Amino acid sequence: MLSPSDLDTLFLTLKLASLATLIMLLIGTPLAWWLSRTQSVWKGVINAIVALPLVLPPTVLGFYLLLAMGPHGAIGQLTRWLGIGGLPFTFSGLVLASVLYSLPFVVQPLQTAFAAIDQRWLDTAATLRASHLDSFFSVILPLAKHGFLSASVLGFAHTVGEFGVVLMVGGNIPDQTRVVSVQIYNHVEALEYSQAHGLAAVLLVFSFSVLLVLYSVNHKRLGDLR
Repeated sequence: MLSPSDLDTLFLTLKLASLATLIMLLIGTPLAWWLSRTQSVWKGVINAIVALPLVLPPTVLGFYLLLAMGPHGAIGQLTRWLGIGGLPFTFSGLVLASVLYSLPFVVQPLQTAFAAIDQRWLDTAATLRASHLDSFFSVILPLAKHGFLSASVLGFAHTVGEFGVVLMVGGNIPDQTRVVSVQIYNHVEALEYSQAHGLAAVLLVFSFSVLLVLYSVNHKRLGDLR
């Protein structure tokens, strides 16, 4: 049975993952489109920067983000100049860290989906004098819908399961930065294994459901292509 504190951490985690996923889609869509179409010499560099969280230890990324958000860091000075205040150990800081850490899980599926779109579809839309916005909603979005679904699910799921980055940047503040993964850690530290089992089981079922949905969608897509 989940305690009120556990339910609060679940709600905060879902709120964090939802907001971060929305921001990642807004940022990741134009970035993935550019990466899938450009021939720029900077493409490899940008790809490497976006994918860096896949290989970088979360605590390393969290440490450098903490420095950047601090009073002497570039992000910290910018937020203070804008009147936002400090980001470390705040929900806003968690959102920024989550976006940067989970961004490759959104950009890469979108990039793959965009790269698979035949240029002739876009040329046809252009000959019909469709605007870029019309082309996106009438051509690109329908053709890349599986990529958007995968990007959304993976970005959301990865944000839910974060630990190292959120602990470094957000700390362990109840109702503000204490997410599910940190709450499980707290239970284990306090030898409260039954409570830890309850929350861990929720994440286990959630993760299995995410993978099941992705494999089902991909299987259906392959069946449609055949």
